[in-house]
Amino acid sequence: MRRPLVGALATVLVAGSTVVGLGAGTASAQANAVDFAGTVALSNCSGSVVRMPSSADNDPALVMTNGHCLETGMPDPGTVITDQPSSRTFSLLNSSAGKVATLHATKVAYSTMTDTDVTLYELNTTYAQIKQQYGIDALSLSPDHPVAGTAIKVVSGYWKKIYSCSVDGFVNELHEAGYVWKDSVRYTSTCDVIGGTSGSPVIDASTGKVVAINNTGNENGEQCTMNNPCEVDANGNVTVHQGTNYAEETYGITKCFGAGNKLDLGLPGCTLPQPGTEEGDNAVRSAAHHA
Repeated sequence: MRRPLVGALATVLVAGSTVVGLGAGTASAQANAVDFAGTVALSNCSGSVVRMPSSADNDPALVMTNGHCLETGMPDPGTVITDQPSSRTFSLLNSSAGKVATLHATKVAYSTMTDTDVTLYELNTTYAQIKQQYGIDALSLSPDHPVAGTAIKVVSGYWKKIYSCSVDGFVNELHEAGYVWKDSVRYTSTCDVIGGTSGSPVIDASTGKVVAINNTGNENGEQCTMNNPCEVDANGNVTVHQGTNYAEETYGITKCFGAGNKLDLGLPGCTLPQPGTEEGDNAVRSAAHHA
């Protein structure tokens, strides 16, 4: 993972991060029209206001960032956190990366670093209220698996930069310091991301929809260590690609939210990891430890 930032590059939360970028444009679902509208800056990471295909305008809005950006610390491998109170704030950006509002979370709806690397916060405001008050639309999560060769933009609210590259391919398993992520997106070389852009939405440049969330890259050529993920294929073969960066797919998240934008891990097609008794205990202990 690339490191989230805490104020400055020297102060780090040890773990993964994201990307900065080059592109530009204006956020919409039109071709080549990706900008900063709907993205957010966190204290140490990037993120975005997102909606599911089933989301309604009057549903409480959701903010998406990485699991390793969670304010209580990185969830341990195998840990799944749901419905945890949170008072985290987010700086909402407009199309030119100007701050237009401070958004407030009420809870962590879901967070894990198992199979994927994601945190979803529920806000105390609805999509309609954000649109009415600030003129900002949420980004839409695509319900479809991304496609190799697709032109993408990685939009960092923290750094107010956009990276432009393509989906190079997919990784069976990405291993990093005890964490395992499945079916990860590998970028082509121009998305040379840095710390602080963890949690950035990865946007399909032609549809304007979010297809992944940026989370890590191999910095030093090491094998499977922190900030040096390795690729493991279906036969167990391990390869290392120094300087290559990665993201975690988000289409599966859309299968796990039902009416009212509520998390429901029992929905048909939902494959997000579920909290078990031991994992739930770990989550409680982790939250208490970091409080």
